[in-house]
Amino acid sequence: MENNVFEQMAKRYDTQERIELANVILEEVKPRLQNSKDKTLLDYGSGTGLISLELADFVQSVLLVDSAGQMLEVAKAKIAQSGISNAQVLNADFTQEVPDVKADIVFMSLVLLHIPDTEKILQNLFSVLNDGGELWIVDFDKNENISHPKVHNGFAHEDLKEKLKEAGFASTEIHTFHHGEKIFMKQDASMFLARSVK
Repeated sequence: MENNVFEQMAKRYDTQERIELANVILEEVKPRLQNSKDKTLLDYGSGTGLISLELADFVQSVLLVDSAGQMLEVAKAKIAQSGISNAQVLNADFTQEVPDVKADIVFMSLVLLHIPDTEKILQNLFSVLNDGGELWIVDFDKNENISHPKVHNGFAHEDLKEKLKEAGFASTEIHTFHHGEKIFMKQDASMFLARSVK
């Protein structure tokens, strides 16, 4: 993932569109985190924490991981301003090297499409999870209208399930939960949530 693009975007990352999309994702995810007060959550590719900082109250702790340090600086400022005591940040790129961290839930929202080697990142995230832990992926359904050299054009559910199985996950549930106008590279698109158990 090319840092510089995201480093440059950090200060102006939280646009109205991104905030609206984050709220749609939060509506889908929050109810599934009831009874997770004893769980640790790692948000991979967290950006400025638009989603995971809103989930801090539902879990024991949140670790925001991103390869763009500037994004995490914005997140740190939010954590300080909001007085969130159970959130930390970590500047890391799991496609290069996986630090010694563990989590009960690894959450990844609209990040997988930016990572060229899907298989490798899924294996690396599998290794971070505690036994019985879950990987939650929010991303776009495959979309033939989209073509970009650095971005996957979404994911077909069955293909992704197969990749998750190959990475070692015991089971995966995937469902589409939102259809929106111009939300993926200015194209109408739909988003899914995949939940995989280690």
